[in-house]
Amino acid sequence: MLETQLCQCPYCGERVEVLLDLSAGDQSYVEDCSVCCRPIQFELRTDGVDWSLEAHREDD
Repeated sequence: MLETQLCQCPYCGERVEVLLDLSAGDQSYVEDCSVCCRPIQFELRTDGVDWSLEAHREDD
């Protein structure tokens, strides 16, 4: 199941849209900000229905 979520970039502060794959379970991945192009570290926790997403700077 795919879900879209708006998230604030930890570098530039702009809101960016992220596509989440809730069927793949817990995930940790890096995706570049579509505004400032810096790498955002995402931590997705999900049981397939409920989920939480955290975004961090890669250098944190």
